[in-house]
Amino acid sequence: MTANGWLQFLLYFVVLVILMRPLGIYMARVFEGQHTFLDPVFKPIERLLYRLFGVKEDEEMDWREYTAAMLLFSFVSLVLTYLIERLQHYLPWNPQAFSGVTPALAWNTAASFTTNTNWQSYVPEVTMSYFTQMAGLAYHNFLSAAVGIAVAIALVRGVARKQA
Repeated sequence: MTANGWLQFLLYFVVLVILMRPLGIYMARVFEGQHTFLDPVFKPIERLLYRLFGVKEDEEMDWREYTAAMLLFSFVSLVLTYLIERLQHYLPWNPQAFSGVTPALAWNTAASFTTNTNWQSYVPEVTMSYFTQMAGLAYHNFLSAAVGIAVAIALVRGVARKQA
């Protein structure tokens, strides 16, 4: 590795170590429902989304509701990704004029990215438009991981409450 590569690695590692504790504390406070310094920014958005989706923020969900919400969210994400892939020839940011992805490949890719396996049986540069890669696939790199974290937190919360 070059000196520049080592410097970048070292810089990344130092920033990670510096941010590790404050981000951990912030995440723990969020997961426990405590007040954070970002509440004035995010609480209004959160309340708007709660109202929009009919969620009662003062009521806790049981495991069935968590499961249903997670499955519904994942299913909607899967269907949207599938449709984006199938209809990419009608969507913007397709300068190569790629046609829609075949049904089997679109389903395989949508299921793979929704479940956070990100398995690819195609070459993205010659199969997927920029929009499809960005709006159909890249956002799953964050959302599918967020779903996994949410499930883990719900599981830990449930186990901790049963033992308390």
